[in-house]
Amino acid sequence: MDAVRLIAAGRHALAQSGAAMDIVGEAWQTQALAQGTGGWLAISGPPELRAEARGLGEAGTRGCGVIDRAAVSGEGRVPDYPPRAAQLTEVSDVRQCLLGLQALLGEVGIALVGVACATDEEGLYWQCIESIDAADETSDRVRAILRKMTVRERGSASGVV
Repeated sequence: MDAVRLIAAGRHALAQSGAAMDIVGEAWQTQALAQGTGGWLAISGPPELRAEARGLGEAGTRGCGVIDRAAVSGEGRVPDYPPRAAQLTEVSDVRQCLLGLQALLGEVGIALVGVACATDEEGLYWQCIESIDAADETSDRVRAILRKMTVRERGSASGVV
């Protein structure tokens, strides 16, 4: 499935999430999608973006690691649902994908702030804070790739390559 469609599905799922653990689960899904997108672009994306794409994949990996998947399941075990990112087969529009991923990461951060502010559970609070930091780092990686794309496109438009 195309990354843009997966991002849209993630945005929809996040918007439908009401419970704190559903939001934390969507944060994990988003980081897994960032990891998968970065990996896909590092292998199959434009050659000049591959180094930054590897950084995006690594940031997504770290972001997945800060989320306690056992707590997300609510049953003390790792969720048995696969990450949406497992369905990733292509990135047909790199810019649209990255813009959507950046928007999703921002929405995840805002949702996690809401969870952190509403909880009395210290463990959940700190998990949200770490997840917010991870989403911010991942968003920084997306922004760096978008900047590089813009510079490359401006150089191509002016005849400088």
